[in-house]
Amino acid sequence: MPGYEVRHQTVTIGGLDYAVRSLLDNQQYADPHGSAEDAGMGASGWPLFGQVWPSARVLALAMHSHAIEGKRVLEIGAGLALASLVIHRRAGDVTVTDWHPLTEAFLHENLLANDLGPLPYQPGNWALDDASGASGLGRFDLIIGSDVLYERQQPAQLARFIDQHASAGAEIIIVDPDRGNRSAFCQAMATLGYGLHMQAASRTLESGEAYKGRFLTFTR
Repeated sequence: MPGYEVRHQTVTIGGLDYAVRSLLDNQQYADPHGSAEDAGMGASGWPLFGQVWPSARVLALAMHSHAIEGKRVLEIGAGLALASLVIHRRAGDVTVTDWHPLTEAFLHENLLANDLGPLPYQPGNWALDDASGASGLGRFDLIIGSDVLYERQQPAQLARFIDQHASAGAEIIIVDPDRGNRSAFCQAMATLGYGLHMQAASRTLESGEAYKGRFLTFTR
């Protein structure tokens, strides 16, 4: 046993079904080798990657029809990488990044469950300065993320990480469920020279659940 329990669910995006292996609930925790603790992740934050969050559904639906042809796409703080599965199904060029030690394993299982080929994955910790490009991620034409502003220190870290990996004409799309750190993030992006277009998301998910949040789209 891996020390945590999982569930298997079907998530519908744009009328298409995706098989998703996720954690059973937010009470799961297993860090036998201390890799999460070494990365600064506590027990309360450990299970967050393994849920299909409402904002992830919103982003995935947006990627079902967003223009991706010819673009190199990066999903940041991907968790279960639902949006990346959607892009991959459309034959898009997408790379997945997250700092959770189990993200890559869950991504592998969900790709197999949906009969999709492998995707490039790389750990990404926004707290680390990657200005040198040592991670090898490179730069991207479209950077996407959902519900990534839940810690007070994250706005500045995330803005810096995005700037280090955004191409000259990149578009950045963040789906935010009205977190209190949104303003600080938008200010950090403005300081780096990015303009913002903010738009309310649909108040109803494809599943019928209510949703409150917005799209933050940045360009420079």
